[in-house]
Amino acid sequence: MAPVKMYTTLVCPFCVRAKMLLKQRGVEQIDEIRVDLDPVARQAMMEQTGRRTVPQIFVGDTHVGGCDDLIALDQRGGLMPLLQAP
Repeated sequence: MAPVKMYTTLVCPFCVRAKMLLKQRGVEQIDEIRVDLDPVARQAMMEQTGRRTVPQIFVGDTHVGGCDDLIALDQRGGLMPLLQAP
């Protein structure tokens, strides 16, 4: 399964929802980066994604986007193939 990295904050309902969906799809390990604790990580997230909001989700090297983007990708049938890519 492809590695999953997620930029999050402690009190983010969208982060919780995204993690729940990923776990439902078989993701056992999420590399969670708390940007509320690390301003350097927030800056890196914004430079990588062009976005300020969390979550920002990466599957492998692919930037999926936020929670709504993840849900839409799953509904289109694109999440599982991305997770199963080597």
